[in-house]
Amino acid sequence: MELINPLAIEIGLPIIVMLVLILHIIKMKTKYSGGTKAANTRFLKDLPIYKKRKRVYFITTIIVEVCLVLSMAMSAFLVARPAEKHTTSNGTKKRDIFLCLDVSYSICDLNYDLVESLKEVVAGLDGDRFGISIYNTSTVLYVPMTDDYDFVVQKLDELKVYFDLQKQYMALYKESYHYNTYSDEYNQMLELKDKLDYYDAGTLVNNYVKGSSLVGEGLASCMYSFPRLESEDRTRLIIMSTDNAQESLASPLVELDEATDICKKNNIKVFGIFPNQDNWSFMNTSDYESDLQEFKKCVEKTGGTFYKQSETLTVDDIIKDIQAQEALEVDEVVMTRMVDQPLIPYLIILISLVMMAAVAIYMKV
Repeated sequence: MELINPLAIEIGLPIIVMLVLILHIIKMKTKYSGGTKAANTRFLKDLPIYKKRKRVYFITTIIVEVCLVLSMAMSAFLVARPAEKHTTSNGTKKRDIFLCLDVSYSICDLNYDLVESLKEVVAGLDGDRFGISIYNTSTVLYVPMTDDYDFVVQKLDELKVYFDLQKQYMALYKESYHYNTYSDEYNQMLELKDKLDYYDAGTLVNNYVKGSSLVGEGLASCMYSFPRLESEDRTRLIIMSTDNAQESLASPLVELDEATDICKKNNIKVFGIFPNQDNWSFMNTSDYESDLQEFKKCVEKTGGTFYKQSETLTVDDIIKDIQAQEALEVDEVVMTRMVDQPLIPYLIILISLVMMAAVAIYMKV
């Protein structure tokens, strides 16, 4: 235990000792001065009741003086602020991780598997910060960068429900040309669309003007969501899922190649996850192989790794691989702080006050 303000003890205790000595000297000098003296008090002093009361008075006087001195001494001790030095470590990680999801319906299967795999990863983080950005036409900062892992897992559960609704909707939509407006399947599609509109609202702003799956804008928006991007030195990475099947109706503000250039400039690695060809949506009008190669080239430019989901390489395997690579790049962060320890002095003062109050009550009785 250490004292933050030791001067309070060095000055306070001598003053308390001197005060006690001065009071005792004054008491001794004025003990028999003043008042009317009485003769023949020996008979009174020999009475048992007198001896008992004198003994009680002596004991209670000692108790009050001791409690008073202790209270003053502990008050000086509190002013000196007793404290203990606590050294804590936040682990060997100081990463900022953003999950950047293309939430167009064409990769709902990949996204569903991805958020499910990440739940266990997030729950086991220690020292990392995590955020979620989702985009289609426009971007929504779904979870700002945080180390509240319970909250992140809760939001991942919500996204899992969202992607499950997308999967159900796409399964029905694929066969929708068979349905008439009175069929159960058609009504089920309408119910699913109503539920999906809640999630889609922020990601489809100006959809009819700008188009959908604006990958470059989605990545750039996610990158600029990192807090203190230029002033804080942290390992930053983005886990990005997309099929790179951009369907723009107007010229995007940022293309994918430009967005990855900005990520590279800011030392942000992008780990890209691409769906396998079996999950390539019938809605996509672009070429699978060309979209794959463009995304792979842009991702690897940042120093990150490109992954293609397959039967032999699951999303769970991909996430484990990303964890293993990045965990090697960071250093341990140790923090030392002083923690006040006022409990014992407070208890001594409280007990002293209680005892003085008890003596005062007893003497009145």
